[in-house]
Amino acid sequence: MFKTLRNDIDVVFEQDPAARNKLEVILTYSGLHAIWGHRLAHGLWKKRLFFLARLFSQISRFITGIEIHPGAVIGQRLFIDHGMGVVIGETCEIGDNVTIYQGVTLGGTGKEKGKRHPTIEDNVLIASGAKILGSMTIGKNSRIGAGSVVLKEVPPNSTVVGIPGRVVMQDGVKIRRDLDHINLPDPVADKLKELEEEIKSLKNEIETLKQS
Repeated sequence: MFKTLRNDIDVVFEQDPAARNKLEVILTYSGLHAIWGHRLAHGLWKKRLFFLARLFSQISRFITGIEIHPGAVIGQRLFIDHGMGVVIGETCEIGDNVTIYQGVTLGGTGKEKGKRHPTIEDNVLIASGAKILGSMTIGKNSRIGAGSVVLKEVPPNSTVVGIPGRVVMQDGVKIRRDLDHINLPDPVADKLKELEEEIKSLKNEIETLKQS
């Protein structure tokens, strides 16, 4: 346990150049507080003390702004930078040396039962605002771009961007050289366009019925 706590502190110094000393990190880093709160809550969860586990996780959420379900499994050296708005679901599994930025959601789609949340393998970086939804695996050494929405498996050593998330690089090789970072796909706009076409079609049918 002490080795785990020490690792949680050490990774902050490796990842954040603003970290000055251990006392500052221990007292002021909300990401570290959230991880330690989770380690306590998860221990209670494994002992089937579900109410106490949820109580501790809610207290941690109130203090840090980071919500981690006590059932989630978290490995060594997780670094949550800034962290406000991070949500990690009950059946989520996170490996070692993972970095998560603010606004990230590791959640479910509402359609699955049992294993509902993603598995994040070792050495993955998830940038600000990214959403990874559903029971899938994000492979080792992958990078999830800011604001991406990932709904499918991501192979190891990949870079993912966009909505929905697309692999644009794997093993150092670009997958799509025509990627337009400005005009990313917009599923909401596409759906609205589809609805407009359906409304137009219905209006034409109504006019046809009126004339008959």
